[in-house]
Amino acid sequence: MIDVSELVYEYPTARALKGVSLHVAPQTITALVGPNGAGKTTLLRCLAALEDPYSGSVTVAGHDTRLEPRAIHALLGYLPDFYGLYDGLSVRRILTYTAQSHGIVSALTTTAVEKAADRVGLFERLEVKAGDLSRGLRQRLAIAQAIVHEPKVLLLDEPSAGLDPQARRDLSVLMVALKDAGMTLVVSSHILAELEDYCSEMIIIEEGKIVGGKAIKVKDVERPRYIVEIANARSDLKDFLSARAGVDVIEADAYHALITHPRSASARARLIRDLLGAGFEVSSFGESTKALEEAYFSQVGGSGKTGMGQ
Repeated sequence: MIDVSELVYEYPTARALKGVSLHVAPQTITALVGPNGAGKTTLLRCLAALEDPYSGSVTVAGHDTRLEPRAIHALLGYLPDFYGLYDGLSVRRILTYTAQSHGIVSALTTTAVEKAADRVGLFERLEVKAGDLSRGLRQRLAIAQAIVHEPKVLLLDEPSAGLDPQARRDLSVLMVALKDAGMTLVVSSHILAELEDYCSEMIIIEEGKIVGGKAIKVKDVERPRYIVEIANARSDLKDFLSARAGVDVIEADAYHALITHPRSASARARLIRDLLGAGFEVSSFGESTKALEEAYFSQVGGSGKTGMGQ
């Protein structure tokens, strides 16, 4: 759906993107992660055909951002980190304006507006002025603006900023629903926990470059990640697990192992039985809940690593 080749972007005083190449598959949710200033926002603006790169190319659904920016704007939704709303207008009027600016005909506008508002939990506030909404509700309205025209691609820059915990959970549900409806999403954040619930792939950007050169698959429905913990240290834990059929060891020490393994109750039971039979005192065996963090720190390293036991 999105292809980027050797993309270079320069500001007057610095080079923000340094030969970035990547591919985003259709109907996926990809996390774009990295520290502040890494180039995430610049990359999103290039994908949205809002910035003209120094060199390289970007295509979205087969359209080149330099040659067909208007075609890309028609099929793409974009929520910037800093957005503006017409505070004197109601939610309905703002979404109506946005829908019609995307070419939705008048006869279909009301349906599009009400659907977008319902998706973000603003249906009951359609007649409320934007200036009277809380920060979190304003964020929801901004997201509704980005999806009112049913885009094929949705780019979101820090979408959960200002949202309370329940609203963040609702956002996660919405992201998955949009993907299931056929959208391709790229979500930027430097907070991995916000992306964990709905992203299956991750692109790490640091100092204007893609770490590892490509997207990393962090969730696999058929082969999820599991954490094995034993009560007493065994230096042969990694070797033992590596020798078991269907087990891939991502990392291990004398007490823990992070593995991928088929999602099968019988296969898990067999592996636990093998461990116990070999004298390993298994104290816990469960699916990892921090796949993004584990994948991120396995690529970038550093003292921020959270550990397998979390």
